[in-house]
Amino acid sequence: MPLVMVREYSDRIEADVARLALESADIPAVLFDAGMASLGLGPITSARLMVDETDLDRARQILDGSDD
Repeated sequence: MPLVMVREYSDRIEADVARLALESADIPAVLFDAGMASLGLGPITSARLMVDETDLDRARQILDGSDD
């Protein structure tokens, strides 16, 4: 299944917290370009949080704090 982007983060720590939140809900997630985000250069080097497209809606709910 293809990976799709859930969110972009300019802060590596915030991106990791979001990834861990998804993984604790049994949604595998991976960060793309996270190494560049740790440089602190803002949106030019954002970390992209990726999930399987079948998990996208649930991942958004979890990150929005509305997981039921």
